[in-house]
Amino acid sequence: MRNTGSIPLFVNQKRSGRAAREEYPGQSGVAIRGLSHRWPTPSEAEATGETDREQTGNSGQVAPDPPTHPRYTPAMSRDRLHLAAAAFDGGLDPASFHAGPAQDEALARLEWLLTERQRCGLVVAASGLGKSHLAAMAARRLGGLGAEVAVLSLHGLPPGEWLDLLLARLPLDPASRAEATRPWLALENRLRENTLMERPTVLVFDDVDHAPDDALVGIARLAAAGEPRFASTVIVAMATPAGLPRVPDALRLRAAVRIDLPFWSADDVVAYVAATLHRGSADADAFSDAAVTTLARFSGGVPRMVCRLARLSAIAAAGESLDRVDAATVERVWRELLPAETDAADDSHDSPGRPHARGQIKAVRQLWG
Repeated sequence: MRNTGSIPLFVNQKRSGRAAREEYPGQSGVAIRGLSHRWPTPSEAEATGETDREQTGNSGQVAPDPPTHPRYTPAMSRDRLHLAAAAFDGGLDPASFHAGPAQDEALARLEWLLTERQRCGLVVAASGLGKSHLAAMAARRLGGLGAEVAVLSLHGLPPGEWLDLLLARLPLDPASRAEATRPWLALENRLRENTLMERPTVLVFDDVDHAPDDALVGIARLAAAGEPRFASTVIVAMATPAGLPRVPDALRLRAAVRIDLPFWSADDVVAYVAATLHRGSADADAFSDAAVTTLARFSGGVPRMVCRLARLSAIAAAGESLDRVDAATVERVWRELLPAETDAADDSHDSPGRPHARGQIKAVRQLWG
């Protein structure tokens, strides 16, 4: 069947593997991929005496003006800000780990513990500064170096369960798990097996300062044991500065390195926001420069608060159909949703000599009368 001038023809073309539309001239006068008519350049229009409203196609119909659209419609703004909010999910996925200078140094020291076959290491940081995220990233990094890594948070565990949970995180074969042996003996057998296979074992214990007493005794025994089965075992304990007195002396005195995670600077916050938006395929300008500065000031340099405040600010801006997150939105979110949480964090976890975040805040503007 032959095509007529009133029927559009869809032909497959090799470029980009997509179907390109080809219309016969005389329908609309608008050029779409290979149509005979195109918009003349300004010089061509002036030479022929045609104006923008006088340009016509082969059919003699007046061609419409090129459409103009706003940069973002309200629906588009909501979508882009929801995408930005999703990037700040606050999870412990190693892919979302922000590797600033202090974090790179911490990972390098943990790698040194492994390569130099040291027995113990200690990570000290206030709550919210990224100890748990560092543990997840260290598990991936050290596992890539050939170690068998198990990460266990001891916060809130009831007495007598830490060994079972630790064994569940080790890749034991079904036969070993089915053996009717005591948990401690099963752990020693696994450590001995890894030593014979020249495979180091790294045990990362998060929130040691909140561990039950039996877990502290067991970790101290692992740190101080001198039997050959423990020769390739590395113990990494994580605690807050206020909880250091609860860390066993056998671990603190044998720690080859102590890693202190600092509060983030304003430059760290800027780099984190930019990297997170890029990783989440969100627009790089979803946060204004003033919003990022306000975010750094109100969060007090606490990574957990930076992530939470950025997410809530993006959601609030999307709900108000804003094109981007501005400083006023960040301040309003902080004042309406997070001040109580920030006060509690300041009272409980500030390191000695560090001023409270509330004392550093200067209002951007008065948001209500």
